[in-house]
Amino acid sequence: MKSITKVMLCALMASACTTTQKVVQVESQVETPVEAVETYTGLKRKVAIARFSNETQYAKGIFYEKENDPIAKQASDILSTKLASSDKFILLERQEFESIENEMNMAGNSAFQKVGADYIIVGSVTEFGRKNEGDVNAFSRSKTQTVEAAVVLRLIDVTTGQIMYSEEAKGEAQTSNKTVLGYGERTGYDATLSDKAISVAISKLVENVINNCMDRPWKAFFLSMEEDVILMSGGSSQNIKAGDTFQVELRGKRVENKQTGLMIELPGTPVAKVRVISTGGADPMNEYSMVEVTEGDLDPSKLENYLIKEI
Repeated sequence: MKSITKVMLCALMASACTTTQKVVQVESQVETPVEAVETYTGLKRKVAIARFSNETQYAKGIFYEKENDPIAKQASDILSTKLASSDKFILLERQEFESIENEMNMAGNSAFQKVGADYIIVGSVTEFGRKNEGDVNAFSRSKTQTVEAAVVLRLIDVTTGQIMYSEEAKGEAQTSNKTVLGYGERTGYDATLSDKAISVAISKLVENVINNCMDRPWKAFFLSMEEDVILMSGGSSQNIKAGDTFQVELRGKRVENKQTGLMIELPGTPVAKVRVISTGGADPMNEYSMVEVTEGDLDPSKLENYLIKEI
């Protein structure tokens, strides 16, 4: 009888001396993005994360500084990394733009240029919390740490100011351990759970952000037009290549929406088509493409009224 009891106790101790950690996705409304297996060859959009804030009360004490909120910065960095990994965007810095501009001025770079984005992303962490749960029995005890986070993202078209996409997603991460008769691994405070919970929530939204951007036509603008030389914005870093053809639209009239009080732009009118002859520029910030008109006519005095779109 004693030998049977010893065997049972050894079995319990062996099964309990483990620590498990899992990341849970909850309230899933969108699919988790799948890593691309092929190199993206389509036209890239310029995207900037304009603001990411922490709207919760978590860890906001008397010395809290909104500008240096670690949760907001962490969420912004995770989102940037996931968008960059898709290889479908040229990401522009906005949150640290002032620091970059000051550094460029100190370096005496008078040629520093500000580049406009096609879309901006505004986000916030709306829920964040941590809880510890324990269970104590005659021969064993267990402890579970859980972190839950909720993130909201808004995607805005810079040209029209329209909110193209807005959604909230939640994520959860937890770790647990169990000991029997004092044997087993004991875990302390796990700070990595915060990263994982926020990452799960953002992962649910990234695919929809990408799809909404890619569903809209790629846009560019004319830079100059002199005789047979016509330059438009965008170059090889956006996957523009010689032979590509684009449609040119005369931008629609801007009118006030009496219901909202906002100015909206009416649909444009197709007036011409252009074909890329060559691309140039040293980096994504000052690239250009030389084009020729294949259909229709362009008025050099109305360059600012033309919009170049992907066909």
